[in-house]
Amino acid sequence: MKGFLHLGIKEETNKVLETLGIIEPTPIQEQAIPVLRSGENVVAQSQTGTGKTLAFVLPMLEKIDTGASHTQGLILAPTRELALQITKEVSKLTESEPEVKILAVYGGQDIEKQLHKLNKGTHIIIATPGRLLDHLRRGTIRLDKVDMLVLDEADQMLHMGFLNEVEEIIAKTPVTRQMMLFSATMPKEIRDLTKRYMKKSTFLKVAATRITVEEIDQLVVETTDRAKQAALRGLLDEHQPFLAILFCRTKRRASALNEALQERGYNSDELHGDLSQAKREKVMKSFRDMKIQFLVATDVAARGLDVEGVTHVYNYDIPHDVESYVHRIGRTGRAGNDGLAVTLVAPKDRMHLDLIEKGIGFSIRKVQSEATADQNHGSGPSRGGDRSKSRNSWQDRNRKGSKPKQRNGREGRGGRQGSRRGR
Repeated sequence: MKGFLHLGIKEETNKVLETLGIIEPTPIQEQAIPVLRSGENVVAQSQTGTGKTLAFVLPMLEKIDTGASHTQGLILAPTRELALQITKEVSKLTESEPEVKILAVYGGQDIEKQLHKLNKGTHIIIATPGRLLDHLRRGTIRLDKVDMLVLDEADQMLHMGFLNEVEEIIAKTPVTRQMMLFSATMPKEIRDLTKRYMKKSTFLKVAATRITVEEIDQLVVETTDRAKQAALRGLLDEHQPFLAILFCRTKRRASALNEALQERGYNSDELHGDLSQAKREKVMKSFRDMKIQFLVATDVAARGLDVEGVTHVYNYDIPHDVESYVHRIGRTGRAGNDGLAVTLVAPKDRMHLDLIEKGIGFSIRKVQSEATADQNHGSGPSRGGDRSKSRNSWQDRNRKGSKPKQRNGREGRGGRQGSRRGR
């Protein structure tokens, strides 16, 4: 049976998915959709980039009663970026069904505009915990008739300190509601949460190494702290990414790296928590529209950032655990496409690299940075040279809508390769 039909998804919805280029379900969708359609509670361990959003959105949309005006579905996300991304996915799926009312609720919005939309009736709310609690305490949102509750990226809500808020929100929903929890990892606090609020549930798991082993080429570039910036510039000039995300450990380091790149002519911008919400949304839109080639970001700021055509991820600062590593490199190689992830490693980072390699189950290929080699021979780090050739070549590709050629004659990293899997 074609596409998603064998999972019980309506033919009309299947046609919408086809128009979006989503032809075949991913493993987490194969597992979750039939169970969720049956009304069971689900706890799913699945990495980002495996299509988990559609896994819970499709069953939810099938159950919405547009004849009623109350809120029936609630999706909680740890960040504004992820909430917006989920809202975008739902909007695409319901474009031909304007009677399905959806609303994103997150900090930094005009509260009066939110209230105006709420007064018209909302079937599905996609929210961050903090702003949703503001509405609950004001009495402007009621959850007493919610049928379906999703906790997306539950481990990140835990890491960001939202667990108490999440439990307060759960308590406002009926005990009869269906609950779905999706998480890349299952720390004890999350397991305890499922025991408290999901007495009977089906546990699903997609192998954690799938995205790293099958979809993304990985490389370690050995360098030093002093030569790291020159090493990165050399890699950017050599690889000529179509779109790339550069991860830094802190907001200050992200800002400093972006400033250094811009001074040398790189088409870059920064994304981190010190920016206003309006500025963050402007930067993300510019990156999605391919007006920015290099996005320098922190982990939390990039959470939920799903951009077509990201060909390269660079870990300027190595992450300190395997889960963060997988989340970062999952920004490329999305939903079956190829990608390249490069991690710059100084001697002090060796312990973290060993931890990551143990977690993903294999040793990553290693090369020494030319900038480091030059420094060791006394010539000093590369000054980066003229960026005009690199910048112009990217602009040419952008205007033509093409992507760099890839090995084996396939389309550029991050491009289409036959039928595309669900996001």
